Amino acid sequence: MAVPFFSIHHSYNDAAQKSLLARWQRILEHGGFVNGPEVRELEADLAEFLDVPEVVCCSNGSDALVLALRAADIGPGDEVLVPAFTFFASAGAVSRCGATPVFVDIDPATFCIDPADAVAKITPQTKACMAVHLYGYPVDILALAQTLENAAGRPIPVVEDAAQAIGAAHASGPVGGMGISAGWSLFPTKNLGAPGDAGFATSMDKDVADHMRRLREHGGGRQYYHDEVGYNFRMDSLVAAGVLELLPRLVEFNAARRVGAEHYRELMTAAGLNHVIVLPPEHPGHVYHQFVIRAEQRNALKDFLHAREIGCAVYYPLALHLQPCFQDLGGKAGDLPHSEAATANVLALPIYPGVTASQREELVAAVVEFYAQVSAAQ
Repeated sequence: MAVPFFSIHHSYNDAAQKSLLARWQRILEHGGFVNGPEVRELEADLAEFLDVPEVVCCSNGSDALVLALRAADIGPGDEVLVPAFTFFASAGAVSRCGATPVFVDIDPATFCIDPADAVAKITPQTKACMAVHLYGYPVDILALAQTLENAAGRPIPVVEDAAQAIGAAHASGPVGGMGISAGWSLFPTKNLGAPGDAGFATSMDKDVADHMRRLREHGGGRQYYHDEVGYNFRMDSLVAAGVLELLPRLVEFNAARRVGAEHYRELMTAAGLNHVIVLPPEHPGHVYHQFVIRAEQRNALKDFLHAREIGCAVYYPLALHLQPCFQDLGGKAGDLPHSEAATANVLALPIYPGVTASQREELVAAVVEFYAQVSAAQ
């Protein structure tokens, strides 16, 4: 049985396609293709869903992080603490603002930024910290901010990278609403995916959000008048319409991911795989954008599954401090051992809502078969 790693067709099923085409027809009629009424509607609906007062829709998740950083007054000469084990855009956005990413190791249990190592990397130039809710696991932003402030003797604003965490929750506050600002992605494979590239930024502060809105429109509050150099980060109305179509189903989608994650746990535990597989951390607010295990002989297991048409993927194979584009920052192998270890053994399994119970059973049976072969060969 083939097990796709991801399929868009569960979200954009026949009914959703029909409804979306009707929305697109209305856009063709009113002609507001860029930052049109659908974008403003989406901003209002996202604000209500996320329980944050300010949402600024934009072109994609990477640009959303730039807006979030610029709104936090990050620029040349500043240092921003960034976990080394995350998608490139987290650090790339810092560089795009002219600032320097300072790479921090992760907590090996959660894959998220290690507060103790972040404290160790604070310098007088540290202007902010970017915390990534990696794979949909919610970071305790308020506790992190307090830890940084206690160590530095001054507030260090936290910018949230919530690209993988829409719908995630933490007891201390709403994800995306605890830091000074946050960047989110609506890439098609995300828990809430657009029919194209899109993202948005959030803040609890209207002044911060208004700054992001000006930056989104070339740095001007009025057409042809520019207070600062900004960007063309606007969202297309056609894309916003697709997100509006799926947003009412996001709770359902995230619930299905949690059910799938629990089923994987039950299957792998029952199969006795705990000696070769480390399951991802549990948290009641986790939304499992990815279900990521740690696996012995990860690359061989990945190839074994692919040979059986069972999808899986590595998120991420090279830590950011070792990326060629950051070599001038002096990072070297051994600097951040937990991040480097994660790159060697993480493997993401299919977790999108359309994965069936029988497909998960098929996958776990294949994993059992792989390790049985490994054991027999030893």
